[in-house]
Amino acid sequence: MAGPPSTPKKIAAIVTEYRNNSHADVIIGKYLDGYRQNGQAPKPASKIVSLYTAQVPKNDMSRDKAKEHNVPIYRTIWEALTLGTDKLAVDGVLLIGEHGDYPSNDKGQKLYPRFELFLEIADAFRRTNQSVPMFSDKHLSYSWLKAKRMVEISRELDFPFMAGSSVPVTHRSPDWDLDWGTPLDKAGAVAYGGKEAYAYHMMEGMQSLVERRQGGESGVAWTECIEGPAVWNYLDRTPWAKKIFDACLTVSKTRKPGVPRELVKEPTAYLFGYRDGLEAATFMMNGLVNDFNAGVLPKGSSEAKPVLMWLENAKPYGHFACLVQMIEKMFETGKPTYPVERTLLVSGMLDFALESRFQGYKRLKTPELDVKYEARRESHYCKGDPIWA
Repeated sequence: MAGPPSTPKKIAAIVTEYRNNSHADVIIGKYLDGYRQNGQAPKPASKIVSLYTAQVPKNDMSRDKAKEHNVPIYRTIWEALTLGTDKLAVDGVLLIGEHGDYPSNDKGQKLYPRFELFLEIADAFRRTNQSVPMFSDKHLSYSWLKAKRMVEISRELDFPFMAGSSVPVTHRSPDWDLDWGTPLDKAGAVAYGGKEAYAYHMMEGMQSLVERRQGGESGVAWTECIEGPAVWNYLDRTPWAKKIFDACLTVSKTRKPGVPRELVKEPTAYLFGYRDGLEAATFMMNGLVNDFNAGVLPKGSSEAKPVLMWLENAKPYGHFACLVQMIEKMFETGKPTYPVERTLLVSGMLDFALESRFQGYKRLKTPELDVKYEARRESHYCKGDPIWA
């Protein structure tokens, strides 16, 4: 790995809120206090030089952290990007629109203002006739239309844009990736958590595998949500999905003993049909596992190949160190470490899957999700010993 640049990249952090264990804390905190957030090396080469917080809750920690590290907090995004001047004065932007006091809609989606914050950043790029690389945390937006527009604007203004989850880039057990160009029939995942926030992580973890299949990514043709007994009925009548489901449980480190359908009181599954014929089934199994597991069934194979995508479930949440490493590569090279189209597609998959649920579990055709892209040949996830070890 190349050494750190002689002059650290200057990064503006635009966040919804910054409190203990928030995404702002476990991402920005690694820039301020090192990958283990203990004040010790190693730490990212780039430096946070400005901060904007949309909300300041009672348990806010941004003010104390900013004072400790001599980082100015600005009242507007424009000022955070220009450092109070009339020109763009940073080398990169971190947009972390996760956590905060925001309402949910009738589909159960949290209405985080990622799109609106993005627009303010893009407006500063336009006004200064300059732009820099930007990373947006998690799915681009709860809305497919807003997510798509964010990517369109990044292309219009021609700036490097990355987004997404820490799950695809964290350590894996076993340590493997789908060989680039593998013919693939089926895929799936088994995870836990909320129907939106954690389902997104599960879907993008799986997508980071299937995007490497033969022919590349061509988009998703339909989505469907099922819940309750319908999930067990689906597994009973769908041998390939049951095969991947069972394989995922073999690599889980938190799988609880017992019969899954007795342990899981409210199972949810999101089903997808890709435009090239690939089928995928992802399962939220609260009460059975507390980790993220994905699997694939290559063409011509009778055995599913599973992988655990590791999370450190306590501070400092080391999987976010893996994410920061990938962000840093973009800041250093000026090129996205992996395609933003991955996150765009999964943002749409999640939005339409929740729409299926809202419409009474209808299977919905999704011609809108014609997202085409090719994954990098090289893998992009943490391998070997953690950088902080």
